[in-house]
Amino acid sequence: MTPHCRVAVIGAGAAGLATTKALLEAGCDVVAHEKGDRPGGLWARDNASGLSPAYASLHLNTSKRRTQFADFPMPAQWTDYPSADQVAGYLTDYARAFELTGHIRFRTTVTAVDRDGSGPGWRVGTEDGREDRFDAVVVANGHNWDPRWPAPAYPGAFTGDQMHAHDYRTAEVFRGKRVLVVGTGNSAMDIAVDASYAGRGPVLLSARRGVHIVPKYLFGRPSDATGGALAVLPWRVRQRIAETLLRVAVGTPQSYGLPAPEGGLLQNHPTVSDTILHRLTHGEVAARPAIDRLDAGRVVFTDGTSDPVDMIVWATGYRVAMPFLPVEWTGEDPERLPLYKRVFHLDDPGLAFVGLMQSTGAALPVVEAQAKLVAACYGGRYALPAVRDQRRSVERALRAAIERWGRDRRPMMRIDFDRYVADLPREIAAGRTRLERGGGLPFAPARRERTVR
Repeated sequence: MTPHCRVAVIGAGAAGLATTKALLEAGCDVVAHEKGDRPGGLWARDNASGLSPAYASLHLNTSKRRTQFADFPMPAQWTDYPSADQVAGYLTDYARAFELTGHIRFRTTVTAVDRDGSGPGWRVGTEDGREDRFDAVVVANGHNWDPRWPAPAYPGAFTGDQMHAHDYRTAEVFRGKRVLVVGTGNSAMDIAVDASYAGRGPVLLSARRGVHIVPKYLFGRPSDATGGALAVLPWRVRQRIAETLLRVAVGTPQSYGLPAPEGGLLQNHPTVSDTILHRLTHGEVAARPAIDRLDAGRVVFTDGTSDPVDMIVWATGYRVAMPFLPVEWTGEDPERLPLYKRVFHLDDPGLAFVGLMQSTGAALPVVEAQAKLVAACYGGRYALPAVRDQRRSVERALRAAIERWGRDRRPMMRIDFDRYVADLPREIAAGRTRLERGGGLPFAPARRERTVR
């Protein structure tokens, strides 16, 4: 019989929902904790958590067929790139279809997670003073909610308005203002385009480093449509093919006034946008180099030029934050946390993470695959390799990531979407074989009896 395991899941966004579903199907007793008032996590713009960075014009930058859960396809009548509101509704429908909401404690903020000193298992404390015990904990709280501001701050003082991209919702905030957007990621490009229709004069787009800009369609098809077919090739070969196709279709970033990318297309996180190239070629968005300093109502750039600016939007990304976990479990920098298969903590497999990765593709298929691996382990159908083998696997993955992405691009978190999603089912099968042969490290719940909540 499958041993019973009581599991706490932190978060009810895509990662938390997929994890809750997989664990329930594996026979586990699951309690998901969600700070907001509804499922959907960061996709739900009006979530009571206040953590969502979703803005009114936000759409997927990966096509629906490459984004959807395998167990729950997106509606066939949807466009290839659904809106954030559609995705939020899709996640709500997912929770309803698989009867997950009854296992979620909404408006519940987890404040402490640690090993239970009074016995085996984990202690989970919440903001309302409640404390509960579990055999295992899965952290699925996302990593696009804690804004990263420039550090150190740029020299000088700015007398205009400033905001982080996390707080942007609609273009009305730019009405009649001279706007500078700092960053070259997907949000930066979207916000620059939005501001170009509401702001005063061309929107300035400051780029410290270049990125590849990929339109949402190439040759009449979603630009990520060929990804799976090419996955069997080495990434350097795939990169040469993809760069050639992109150069033929839209040219280079330099031809639009943007700096040259520092690495290859599959070595950076490309920006996916049809509209930014259009606004650049029409002069409604103007490229600028990195900022040198702030000077009251002007911004001075590294090439010596300066422009008057009324508002700066810092699209400078997010920090990985797990404030409920002690530093001994996360290390000083959670971005460098080594995990076996980007899921299991090396010191204790009873602590797992779903979604703590930087993917070259969509997130939903990745977290779905990770959730199934977690469920196989906690449901008693999978044994981990020996700890020394787990560490060797992590070291090999890190060396390969550094070779491809470099040391300053979150190499520990990096995964190749197609390779990774294909690898995890094979890992589950390998873990099942280890278990049947009496090898490996099967997960042992602290309790086998069912806990009544």
